[in-house]
Amino acid sequence: MPASYVYLGPEGTFTEVALRTLPEAATRELVPMVSVPAALDAVRGGEAEAAFVPIENSVEGGITTTLDELVAGEPLMIYREVLLSITFALLVRPGTKLTDIKTVTAHPAAQPQVRNWLKAHLPEALWESAASNADGARLVQEGRYDAAFAGEFAAERYGLAALETGIHDAENAQTRFVLVGRPARPAAPSGADKTSVVVWQRDDHPGGLRDLLAEFAVRGINLMLLQSRPTGEGIGNYCFCIDAEGHITDRRVAEALMGLKRGSLQVRFLGSYPRADVGVDGVRPLHPGTSDEAFVSAADWVARCQDGRF
Repeated sequence: MPASYVYLGPEGTFTEVALRTLPEAATRELVPMVSVPAALDAVRGGEAEAAFVPIENSVEGGITTTLDELVAGEPLMIYREVLLSITFALLVRPGTKLTDIKTVTAHPAAQPQVRNWLKAHLPEALWESAASNADGARLVQEGRYDAAFAGEFAAERYGLAALETGIHDAENAQTRFVLVGRPARPAAPSGADKTSVVVWQRDDHPGGLRDLLAEFAVRGINLMLLQSRPTGEGIGNYCFCIDAEGHITDRRVAEALMGLKRGSLQVRFLGSYPRADVGVDGVRPLHPGTSDEAFVSAADWVARCQDGRF
């Protein structure tokens, strides 16, 4: 398999910046792709070792294109995640003034993060989406749009000027990126991990979602993401993308996944991998009774009861 990582391109995207923070990126060929589906299909087709793509931002939540690609098609698995703080620059061709801007472009996920700024400073400008923020910069370079919201670092790459910088509607906005490869044995637990799955309900009934969530709640597992996505099989048919604290080798997580598997139509395991949001204070303590030791002790008690050894 080629020793390459593909990513949402072209060169100069936030995705590329985040990817280069991974130590292993220095030992791989980094290849830009035109879209998230193209990047993931390159992995499925054996053309790349892994793909690095955005999956969530703190303003709008899950990146639906990425989630839908992981939900459907040949299974893939998440191995790493990276968090990147995001602020935008308004990139223009040199000499362009704010009053000259009639059209702007960027990736669709950027619009909610600059909507208020756009309303205040360019209320008449026409917005059109680009495949990525860097691709928007490329389109400005080619003269197809007057301005693009992208990282300031993309200006030099595309021969543009940063007319405005530090643009963001929400303070401390972040985007989460994931390294995705073909399914394999998950890495050993790091002590601060996350497990991602997709769950399809067996049928639509009152309390159905509650029943799914109860598998985590009764075992003291905190959820970090819960997002519904349509299955494509008609209005009202949804699956659920879930990120939960812990590793699949943790007893509490393994038992929760077994409960989901028993009670659901389908469960797709997307991986257990180190969390990127662990600060200097580390992870929160486990809820009492949810450690592996507690599960082993409880199982031993049941076995003794079954043998009449109270």
